[in-house]
Amino acid sequence: MAFNIGLSGLRASQVDLDVTGNNIANASTVGFKGSKAQFGDLYSSGFLSSGKMSVGSGVKVQDIKQSFAQGSISGTQNGLDMAIDGDGFFVLSNNGQVQYSRAGQFSIDKDGFVVNSQSMKVQGYQADGDGNLSGVRGDLQIDTDNLAPRRTTRFDSEVNLDSRESVLEVIRQSYEVNALDPSDATNPAEEDTLTFTYDDNRTSELTFNGDQQAREIAEQLNELPGVTASARTTYDIDPALIQPDTNFRIQGTDFSIPGAPDVADAGEALSWLQDAINASPLNTINATNQGGQLRLIDSRGNDLDISRVDDDGNLELDGSGAAILDESVRGQVNELVLDRTVTVSSANGTDGLLATADPSVTRTNTFNPEDQRTYNHATSSTIYDSLGNPHTMTQYFVKEPVTGGESVWAMYIQIDGEDVGDPPFTTGEPTRARYELEFNSDGSIASVDGDPDGQVLISNWTPKDQSGQPNGSDGPLPIANGGQLPIADPPVSSNFAINMNETTQYGSSFGVVDQRQNGYTTGRLSGLDVSGEGVIFARYSNGQSQNLGQVSLATFANADGLSPVGDTNWVETFESGQPIFGAPSTGTLGSISASSVEESNVDLSQELVNLIIAQRNYQANAKTIETSDAVTQTIINLR
Repeated sequence: MAFNIGLSGLRASQVDLDVTGNNIANASTVGFKGSKAQFGDLYSSGFLSSGKMSVGSGVKVQDIKQSFAQGSISGTQNGLDMAIDGDGFFVLSNNGQVQYSRAGQFSIDKDGFVVNSQSMKVQGYQADGDGNLSGVRGDLQIDTDNLAPRRTTRFDSEVNLDSRESVLEVIRQSYEVNALDPSDATNPAEEDTLTFTYDDNRTSELTFNGDQQAREIAEQLNELPGVTASARTTYDIDPALIQPDTNFRIQGTDFSIPGAPDVADAGEALSWLQDAINASPLNTINATNQGGQLRLIDSRGNDLDISRVDDDGNLELDGSGAAILDESVRGQVNELVLDRTVTVSSANGTDGLLATADPSVTRTNTFNPEDQRTYNHATSSTIYDSLGNPHTMTQYFVKEPVTGGESVWAMYIQIDGEDVGDPPFTTGEPTRARYELEFNSDGSIASVDGDPDGQVLISNWTPKDQSGQPNGSDGPLPIANGGQLPIADPPVSSNFAINMNETTQYGSSFGVVDQRQNGYTTGRLSGLDVSGEGVIFARYSNGQSQNLGQVSLATFANADGLSPVGDTNWVETFESGQPIFGAPSTGTLGSISASSVEESNVDLSQELVNLIIAQRNYQANAKTIETSDAVTQTIINLR
């Protein structure tokens, strides 16, 4: 009996030594899980046996239990190395046989499949061409081809337009003006009332009469906001009246032209009088020589009184007793100019002060992309055609006057410095692309060209090369030919949408908050990254990144029931239960640490202590056999 008990102890101690030795041997094996031998005692029992007096029959190995405790995670230089931080196993396919592992040392084989060192294929969820994960588990394959170019079909622009900016474009409305002179048969009105209406519905009325000088009328008009008027009085003196030794009275000031020898003839007399008037205190009057005539101009529009007097200051008379020169010249309002915020109407129509019913409109400082003084803000971004060629799109923002309580900006679009407006001119050339951005009183955008969604369609862009010729990529699909929003998928033209619904107008400096577009040029695969959710990202030389797939993990109701098959892999058994598959960081599954591996969870110090204990147990059981042998030999020697 003692022999058998000792032998069972030796066998158990040997198993303990084997398990401990295996743990020590795999202390540096990635993903290895240490094991521990579990023992139970042996008793012989029967129907009539007495449990109280039973002597044990030794020991047996009940189980070799693996410890699935988390191992340490250490970094590596391989982007596809992965460590599971938490529960779960990598799912591997070995020619159809599914195995499970915690060793995440992966690479890409010649066909692009993600495999481990035994060429088992890693299972996961493949992504489509747009990077959307399918949810269908299969062999993970990495597409190492160049990334095909993608044309721009959507451009999101989020900017803040400074509400404090002023309107740059100037619009002038000019009216010709009549004189209120009842002696003029062509314009008999002696009085007129002008009504001025502003864009905020305010009105102002001014009444004028024929007794007022042009200067007074102009001064009244200039007192109104948005209204400008000027007046002028002109009179040409007959050159035959300007002779040496003659006298003139202008606005009450006398001018005596000297005689010979100081002034010899009429030409010198005219020059003398011109210089004298310009040097006089009559600072609103200017005298000029206009082709031999002396022209007097009062720049304020005062009535001009001009006469020729004798040496005593009396009117000089001719042989018939009539005055040689005695004129009172009325001034004339030159023109009435209104800005864009004002309209005017006359009580007498064109028989009154206004000579024309409709104004002559002139625009200055209108938008010109080559003149920075004609737009408030501008920003440029890169977009792409169907061949992946980059192009520069520029947005120009021009503040418009506030009308009807709405704040309006105009947005102009050019691509590579050329217009892209639709509909085109009759010649086929694109018009200037202009869109109106209306804002609410809180600064949020109300609409873009009447669209509350804030989108506009660019439908007349022909991508060109550096020489200005079409480069062979897809051209435009004008609205007249069916171009519309949303853009068709897959796209068949160069059309794209600009989304402005996040644009604001606040009282702060212009700023580009965000500019995003969905196009890119072709790119080469330059690297791979793995996220904490196990998503494999491809990085390309064009700066793009794309989902290629996601690693799948599996968990079991009883991981201790898994059966090890070598190479740090396990297979499911009846005891483990069926696997539950899922993505990392979902449910009870752990997350993924990229460029890392999970080290063996073997505690080498503890294993060395276990080795000593196993050795001691082995020696002690051998001593049992030795003692039993000595006792047996004693019995034999009795005969």
